[in-house]
Amino acid sequence: MKLKPMADNILLKATEAEETTSSGIILATSNKEKPAIYEVVSAGPGTKEVEVTVKAGDKVIVSKFSGNEIKLDGQDYKFVKQEDILAVVID
Repeated sequence: MKLKPMADNILLKATEAEETTSSGIILATSNKEKPAIYEVVSAGPGTKEVEVTVKAGDKVIVSKFSGNEIKLDGQDYKFVKQEDILAVVID
């Protein structure tokens, strides 16, 4: 099943969290928080007031408690508004 966001809604998929820290410490799965970095799956066309500036494949950082989480075909997704995106990750 595919989803097409409407207006300035953006569909995100969580990226895998790091299993080890930069110093080599292995993190236990119970201590991990939800990832703050998501990958854009698709974005709506925007509105007259809000231009959508991200595209599929972009990696973004969103507000921790923003959006609506859904589960579809066994995968976790999150719908957010353009204004909930704090930054685009540039590799």
